[in-house]
Amino acid sequence: MRGEALALLARREHSRRELARKLAARGHDPADIGRALDELGTSGLLSDARMAELYVAERLAKGFGPLRVRQELRERGLADELADPLLDLPAHDWFARMAQVAAKKYGPNPPSDPKERARRARFLEYRGFSADLIARFLRGDEVD
Repeated sequence: MRGEALALLARREHSRRELARKLAARGHDPADIGRALDELGTSGLLSDARMAELYVAERLAKGFGPLRVRQELRERGLADELADPLLDLPAHDWFARMAQVAAKKYGPNPPSDPKERARRARFLEYRGFSADLIARFLRGDEVD
């Protein structure tokens, strides 16, 4: 089973919860899974902190906002304490990231009508940006 866990970790980082779920789905005993994961954690091959760092960097590079990334980390069994320092950027940084995402999708022009404005707001909300930042962005406000 340790070999299976290592093979999964060789493909990509996994959280402890993800790895336990995958090994359980392959029919391994939960007690054996726990011991194997403890051993991998002790040896530094399994690290929730490392998984969180890599995952956050990847998702931010793809243009996702803090709300979505935090939720995805929770789904993978990672605590908010791991996510908070990684996602604790100033509002103007999130605003700039959101502006880049919007410009890539819609170009530099502001929304032409309320329907288009609502469509853009839904897209940015789906991407994980806060309603407050979205409203400011669509109004054309700046963030300090």
